[in-house]
Amino acid sequence: MIKYTLVCDAKHGFEGWFRNSEDFESQRARQLVTCPACGSAAVEKGLMAPAVSTSRSKEARGVASPVQPHEHVQPAAAPPPKSVDTTLQPSALVPDDVRQKEIIEAFRQARARIIETSENVGTGFADEARKIHYGEAEERSIYGETTPKDAVDLIEEGISVMPLPELPEDKN
Repeated sequence: MIKYTLVCDAKHGFEGWFRNSEDFESQRARQLVTCPACGSAAVEKGLMAPAVSTSRSKEARGVASPVQPHEHVQPAAAPPPKSVDTTLQPSALVPDDVRQKEIIEAFRQARARIIETSENVGTGFADEARKIHYGEAEERSIYGETTPKDAVDLIEEGISVMPLPELPEDKN
């Protein structure tokens, strides 16, 4: 796993964990990497400090470092407090593999049913959802692609939308 420091176009900083660099680029291209503060999908890698092994980091891991008998060692200064995003996000812990497999299968079935019974409107999802909501287009089930910001805007307008469940195979 790779931890990236990420920055959105509004200059909000946050971290993200990815399997590898290609995984990050793939998810970013599909606009799956979004800022937790503002929902922007315009995300770039930020400056990151390299992981350097020092005697202090070895001490923190319990690895002895060679200290001369009369050498004075300064204690490490406390790191500055990080800016913490306190926005609540939906979360779940599914500890055993059996339940996780059952949940993923239920998501797979729900997603397949939505796709089978809905019209794919592609990247025009937000516009078509508005037309349906405001009576400018025939009422029907649709699915497609939109940005997180557009999804939030739709919800704020009173238009009931939801993300399609993302499945493990979507990331491959």
